[in-house]
Formats: sequence, structure tokens, C-alpha cells
Amino acid sequence: MSTVKVLVADDEAMIRAGVRAILSADPRIEVVAEAADGHEAVEAARAHRPDVALLDIRMPRLDGLAACEEIRRSAPGTAVAILTTFSEDAYVSRALGGGATGFLLKSGDPYELMAGVRAVADGGAYLSPKVALHVIAELGGERLTRAAAARARIAGLTAREREVLALLGEGLSNAGIGRRLHLVEGTVKGYVSAVLDRLGAGNRVQAAIVAHEAGLVTGSVVG
Repeated sequence: MSTVKVLVADDEAMIRAGVRAILSADPRIEVVAEAADGHEAVEAARAHRPDVALLDIRMPRLDGLAACEEIRRSAPGTAVAILTTFSEDAYVSRALGGGATGFLLKSGDPYELMAGVRAVADGGAYLSPKVALHVIAELGGERLTRAAAARARIAGLTAREREVLALLGEGLSNAGIGRRLHLVEGTVKGYVSAVLDRLGAGNRVQAAIVAHEAGLVTGSVVG
């Protein structure tokens, strides 16, 4: 497995050092750059082209949410994961809308941080379990209503498409889904595109939320 190159951006040097130390415990992850504000993060992403940019939300000059949007525009090969102590609705929805495919809490388990970095680097989506439950329960209205709406949205999917959607809900990449279902990656790509189209989902994260709301993912909180 190739090494995952990571950019860490946080205005607190101690936080950056702590994140670097945690990620360094995984021999498959290498921190290639650090940044103390959003502008530095964007420039570092352009210069180093990391696989993943881990961005704090509250940073001077340019916050992590704006930096996320700019990195996705100027360095599209870099996946973005938000690393923060905040999990309010506005932050989550704007981060996901800006192209982030990961949302991790600083208070989370170190292994969760490593797993999240690997997942987004592999083309998957990863939300901290606490954030995922928060999104499912709170964003866009009452939980029971969302669950019923999600079940209606997946009603037209084939059995195989539901399997693919469930694995999207687990945050798996196309390669990971292929291994689980014993399909070649090209076939998985076709299924993923079909699922997104049928659901009217703009990206994998939106599809993953539907999977959770519809109860396709083990442990999902739905009505």
C-alpha cells in the first residue's frame, strides 16, 4: 500500500504536533506539510499536493471551511477532512457542501483519526461517529420524517444497488466496495454513479447519509 501524504493545518502548534505524532504511529501515513492558517494551508496544498488535507475550522486570515473550498478548486487531487472541536450544524453542512469528505473531532479516538485519513485518501467518506449521528438526527428536520423519506428514495434501487449504497454508508472507496462484493472496480464505479443518479445525490457523502437514514448501515439510528 502506498504512503498517504497528509497536510495538517491548525493555528495551534501543540495541536499540529499532537496530530503529527498520532499519524506518525501509522507507517502508511506521512505528514508532509504543516500550516498555521488557511492561506498557508492552500499554498501548502498547491506546493505539496498531499493526498489529504486535515484542516481546523477556526484559523486566522482564512478559516478552514473557506480553505477547504479553495483547496478542492486548486488542488482537486487532495481530499479534505475537517478536524475540529466543533460539531454544530452550520459547520458540518458547510464543510460537506464545500467538498470535504471527512469530518473528525479533536476529542475523538486517535485510531479514529488514522482510520479517517486512510478512508478519505482511498476515495471514501468518513464522518466521526458522533458527527454522523448528529447529521442523521438533526440536519434538515425531524428524524422520523427523514427516515421515511430515505426509505422512499431507495425503493427504486435494485438489490445490488442497495448493497453498494450500504457500503457507501460505511465509507468504503470503490476499491473497498469491489473487494467486499467481489466486483471489479470499473463495475463498482458504474453502480456508484447509478446510485447517485437515482438518489439525486450530489456526492458520496450525501448518499452515505441516505444509507444511514434508511437503515441500510448496521447501527444506524432511524425511525
